[in-house]
Amino acid sequence: MTRSNVKSWQKLATGIVLALSSSSVFAAEMLQPGDFVGYSFWLISMALAAATIFFLMESLRIGGKWATSLTVSALVTFIAAFHYMYMREVWVSTGASPTDFRYIDWLLTVPLLMIEFYLILTAITKVSGSIFWRLLIGTLVMLVPGYMGEAGYINTTIGFVIGMFGWVFILYEIFAGEASKVAASQATPAVKMSFNLMKWTVTVGWSVYPLGYFFGYLAGGTNEATLNIVYNLADVLNKIAFGLFIWYAANEETLAKA
Repeated sequence: MTRSNVKSWQKLATGIVLALSSSSVFAAEMLQPGDFVGYSFWLISMALAAATIFFLMESLRIGGKWATSLTVSALVTFIAAFHYMYMREVWVSTGASPTDFRYIDWLLTVPLLMIEFYLILTAITKVSGSIFWRLLIGTLVMLVPGYMGEAGYINTTIGFVIGMFGWVFILYEIFAGEASKVAASQATPAVKMSFNLMKWTVTVGWSVYPLGYFFGYLAGGTNEATLNIVYNLADVLNKIAFGLFIWYAANEETLAKA
């Protein structure tokens, strides 16, 4: 790594921190004592910002075929960090759930997370592009009807059912489909471990969202404060830990070749 590259990345990291900080000052001033939902928004936004810097710097250090995966992980946390700033402002100023901002965040970050399954496999072997497209389409089928149901554009039950089909389609691909078979037959132990952790994150971690939808819209409603705290904490696993699983594979593969 050259000195000029280090300085360039240090400037980029500083710029990201300043951008996130400047967008959060006003919201920080509005946080009230005892507002644990607001605290959770603040906590996760800072954790996402820190994860962004980490993934960017590790992308530069590790490089090679893993640079793309780690950069995408940084994009996920960077996008989510900005959205959390705005979601916190919505909460502390109105007391309402920031549903629109949350879905905008998911529409950008969830496809990137799904593409990571494809990217970590391409880092070690040749993979069919159809895996990429199936995972991408599955995320859109899961998210778009869900948003339309929550926003009132379509019947909430119909939106829920279609969204669940999209989620089940994704689970099939990563547990029994082509992506799963490639991971089982051609992945190295480190990549195989990361792939398994990632697919269980999509199974267990993501289950929070359909459960929130079901209890919030189909089962008589739920407490918005509790729901937002659960959603916020879930993103520690679903975005930050997910990226760390990818980093683990990249780091282990790099050390093995050193």
